[in-house]
Amino acid sequence: MRVLVVENDKVTALGQIGVALEEAGASIDVCRPHAGDPLPADESGHDALVVMGGPQNARDDARHPYLPALARLMERFTERDRSVLGVCLGSQLLARAHGAENLIGAAPEFGWRGVTLTEAGRGDPVLSAAAEAFSVFQWHSDTFTLPDGAVRLAANGAAENQAFRIGRAAYGTQFHFEASRPVVDMWAETFPELIETIQPGWLAEREALAAAHGPEADATGLAIARAWIATIA
Repeated sequence: MRVLVVENDKVTALGQIGVALEEAGASIDVCRPHAGDPLPADESGHDALVVMGGPQNARDDARHPYLPALARLMERFTERDRSVLGVCLGSQLLARAHGAENLIGAAPEFGWRGVTLTEAGRGDPVLSAAAEAFSVFQWHSDTFTLPDGAVRLAANGAAENQAFRIGRAAYGTQFHFEASRPVVDMWAETFPELIETIQPGWLAEREALAAAHGPEADATGLAIARAWIATIA
């Protein structure tokens, strides 16, 4: 099993996704197009594609000219029935790839927040690995419309499209299910000024919030990651 992981920022952590890929014995190729790495021309060298988050928005082509090619690559993997996973920015790019509208700045959300599965999500082979309602880490300001033909799998009050599936195994999650407590700790240590601007006072409450929500979020994230990996042909 060979998996292509696309990182969109210099500070990226696979977290629970990485744990599950290691458990499965996957070979991982990391591509960093934001740093100048060329994207593969097609899907032929990989069984699955993971596209992680980043600070840019999904339409920021002027500053990040690789984004259209990355969206096309996600579409190509989907069309060839290879497993795709887009997290946060990755989900927004997956939506873009399939003709949806990106809504910039329309849904700011930060911290451990509640998400609820839809009826389709409760029956989905991947999202059903989570409880019907669960806490998970969020860090985004954008959202998107649901692509034609996609299935909405999870929602909350901030963003109607928290998770969706296109075809058999192309999944987008607006929430950061990969973000275990160690990943959140790393973000807090790396971006304290930014976090204080986004969510004043959150850093002072972080330990208590992590104790209250972290165990559930960690377990949910690993369960979703394992279930998605099971879709890889």
